Amino acid sequence: MDSALFFLPLLLFPFFSALVCYLVGRLRHLAGAYAIFSALVQFGAMAWAGYFLFREGGTLELPGVLGMGLHFSLTGLQYLLCMLACLLWLGSTLAAREQLAAYGRVARYHFFSFLTLGGILGVFMASDLYTLLVFFEIMSFSSWPLVQHSGTREARRAADSYLAFAVFGGLATLMGLFLLYSLTGTLRFGELAEAARPWQGTAALYTAGALTAAGFASKAAVWPLHTWLPTAHPAAPAPASALLSGIITKAGMYGLIFLAAGLFAADFGWGMATLLLGTVTMLTGAVLALFSVNLKRTLACSSMSQIGFILVGLGMQALLGEENGIAVAGLTLHIFNHALFKLSLFVGAGVVAAQIHHLKLEEIQGFGRGKPLLMFSFGMGALGLMGVPLFSGYISKTLLHESIVEYIHLLEHEGLATGLFTAVEWLFLLAGGLTVAYMTRLFLCLFVEKNADPARQADFDARNGHYLRPLTGAVLALAGLAIPVLGLTPHLTMDRIGALANGFFASHGLAHAIAYFSPVNLEGSAISLAIGAGVYLLVARPLLSRRRADGGRLYPDLWPKALDLEEKLYRPLLAGLAFWGAFAARLTASLFGWAARLADGIIHWGQGATVRFPEDEFFAVYEAEPKGRFGFRGSLAFSLLLFCIGFAGVMFYMLLA
Repeated sequence: MDSALFFLPLLLFPFFSALVCYLVGRLRHLAGAYAIFSALVQFGAMAWAGYFLFREGGTLELPGVLGMGLHFSLTGLQYLLCMLACLLWLGSTLAAREQLAAYGRVARYHFFSFLTLGGILGVFMASDLYTLLVFFEIMSFSSWPLVQHSGTREARRAADSYLAFAVFGGLATLMGLFLLYSLTGTLRFGELAEAARPWQGTAALYTAGALTAAGFASKAAVWPLHTWLPTAHPAAPAPASALLSGIITKAGMYGLIFLAAGLFAADFGWGMATLLLGTVTMLTGAVLALFSVNLKRTLACSSMSQIGFILVGLGMQALLGEENGIAVAGLTLHIFNHALFKLSLFVGAGVVAAQIHHLKLEEIQGFGRGKPLLMFSFGMGALGLMGVPLFSGYISKTLLHESIVEYIHLLEHEGLATGLFTAVEWLFLLAGGLTVAYMTRLFLCLFVEKNADPARQADFDARNGHYLRPLTGAVLALAGLAIPVLGLTPHLTMDRIGALANGFFASHGLAHAIAYFSPVNLEGSAISLAIGAGVYLLVARPLLSRRRADGGRLYPDLWPKALDLEEKLYRPLLAGLAFWGAFAARLTASLFGWAARLADGIIHWGQGATVRFPEDEFFAVYEAEPKGRFGFRGSLAFSLLLFCIGFAGVMFYMLLA
């Protein structure tokens, strides 16, 4: 059967749904109901048609489209990621009907939400880097309105940051693809490794790979390109936060996986760089989460940390070479687990935000007391994120940890130094401990401690039993229940999910069945749990919070402002680029204006009347304060300026290449 009959509906249906959602929302105010229907259809279609394409090895080629043509495939990893995307869209859409009530503009939200889903599915089905970039940019610009949906000053500022990283990251990736194509003559996944073989280990290939990876790394919130994440999540509505954290960051991760598996397979230098970036990202995100005093910001920084864990696995699979099965299973399962955890946690955070419209820990303190369903779902997500045995996160973290241990054993067998990787192993366990500390802090604040204001606590208690709608409750219950079920059946469920990525990575899979609950594997989890208990009791509780007179806790923001990369580095740098870009534009306009007046004067010399050219006094104005129309707020001049700077850079590069 023709693969196009399956691929095209799966790819095009989200874009069709976006348009219909907007129209029925504007005409009949039924955007929410149709969005749920569309998400259900998309999930069911992906489960059935996607499985057929995966089983039959189906592909789709659209030659000549957008110049180079578009190419799609659906391997096991791609099918898993597409199913995750559809699952998260279904869960967040079911919860959105309740959680968007405070924001309004429901039709607009679902319009851009489904456009984003279409972009993400295109990313995950792409079989070449050009197709991946096309849909990656669709995803990036469609998700930008989701960040600034509330229209507040904070949301517009967060959206500006998100857009800046999207524009500069996309342009960096585009320049990387120019260079990569000039070296290899192809961008197809199945052809890249062989075509790049003559260039392996050269500065040219590493430069092309680094530029290409930059845009993907910024979307995945890899340090130091992470600063949009802690601001975008608190600003966006909770359903959008679940998507940003659970799956949009995975689109960036997929780009990095595409490069690691297709271009730099078993490349030691690339593997080491990925491992070190992953280690720094893992620790930085955990420290930021520990200091955070905002519910959604804590979860956002946690997402950054978990992306670091996945990057560690990606680095280890490159270093292990043909014996990479354990690392491949670990990173694949952690991608799956993290999406599931963040669905549970962010939908829970959305319940809190929808009820009390606050996210600071001191204001939400005690809200969850007496709310068993919310406590269950949030608690399952927290325990999974911590890597506690019997929960699914323990399985993926154990595999990632064992990949490091396995490489250390290989080095010892060869008589080589192991100090660096022993340090990485302990930093891995430390990051796991920090996860335990900040999630314990969050859980106790929300579900155990009482609010400082007795009247507010009484209001929270009065909401017990009627604080969420059935659809949201169903999402919380199912997401929370899945985490222990998967954790208790690792060989029946988790091993099979992890094996889906073997073909993509050309991996032989696990060399043997893993005894997940053996003493040696439980030891790693026990060390992280002990570290987490120590950090919470010795640092988080006495130093990062203060005791109230009635025995409760206060949560001051103690993170040093001098360490804010966005405010201290990126925004000043961007302002400088904006100034010089505007200066160049004004100078160019003035030169042409002077030349035009000179020519006019010469042509009409002695004739009296001359033509006067009007000047556009607003041509080079940089808008410090965003302006907007039709409910969208953001600086158009600033966005166009970013585009022009990037476009000029691309043209300059092409002239010199």
